[in-house]
Amino acid sequence: MFKLYRAIWRASAGRQVVLIVLSIAIAALAAVPLEFQRDIVNHLTAGDTSTDQLLSLGAGMMAVILLSLALKWLLGYRAGTLGEDIIRLIRQRLLVRAGDLRDTGETVRKGTMTTAISAEAEELGKFAGGAFSDPVVQIGTLISVIGYISSTQPGLGLIAFSMIVPQIIIVLVSQRKVNVFVAERVRILRNATDKLTVEEINAVTRDIDAQFDEIFETRRRMFLWKLSAKFLLSVINGAGTVGVLMLGGWLVLEGRTDVGTVVAAVSGLGRIQGPTAFLIAFYRQVSANRIKYELMLELFGPNPERYRNLQARN
Repeated sequence: MFKLYRAIWRASAGRQVVLIVLSIAIAALAAVPLEFQRDIVNHLTAGDTSTDQLLSLGAGMMAVILLSLALKWLLGYRAGTLGEDIIRLIRQRLLVRAGDLRDTGETVRKGTMTTAISAEAEELGKFAGGAFSDPVVQIGTLISVIGYISSTQPGLGLIAFSMIVPQIIIVLVSQRKVNVFVAERVRILRNATDKLTVEEINAVTRDIDAQFDEIFETRRRMFLWKLSAKFLLSVINGAGTVGVLMLGGWLVLEGRTDVGTVVAAVSGLGRIQGPTAFLIAFYRQVSANRIKYELMLELFGPNPERYRNLQARN
């Protein structure tokens, strides 16, 4: 993983710093709407008839939401264009490598090179665009929201935090198995596309069909692991929501907290489920792209350093 991130940083360090700064700003704003929501609910349940205060709270909440959305738009645009630039860079380097192989008389694995240029370069490039900023946004959002919930009611914050730890364990265990299937699938697909380029296509049709069956079986086993993990994660999220409602309701009945705090905590759980799900998917994406990156390095032979003189462009 570190090798992949070093390569991304070398190609786009300056622009990654800008994306990280934007990500931190977005994460810092994540919990602010919850405070406005809490104040609005408490304002209504307290029987306060002041509409001016209600309107000012609503206007403040909307202003924060608009600012956050504007920053997300800017982040998405810059990350997307950076990803496309990295895709172009990878394809350029693969083309140079293919030319070098022809000049030296070495065998060019046409199917493998075609797959790498068309599909694998796109996947790696898109990942590179948000490789740093995406986890910063989501981890920052988790810290911001859980910190807010804990500051208003520590018990509810503890439940929110306890939802994340078992999910991390489940993902780490399941993803190790999925990574094996990812590498196996890429190698089988490359081998099959190599055979598709030969002239005697009829002679290898049966062999290629068998390899397509292997790809299907590999994907099927991946689905079993991924969907089982997703089921367990959903159970944990559901249990967390019920736990917050039960504990929060008891605290309200005991007079130890207010309704607004419970509502904000429940809403906060919804806010952390999104980042948690994203980080889980992102970890899976990092693992898969690490394998694809290592497989792509194999195409550059024993000396990939000579192809790093091509630089990403703005």
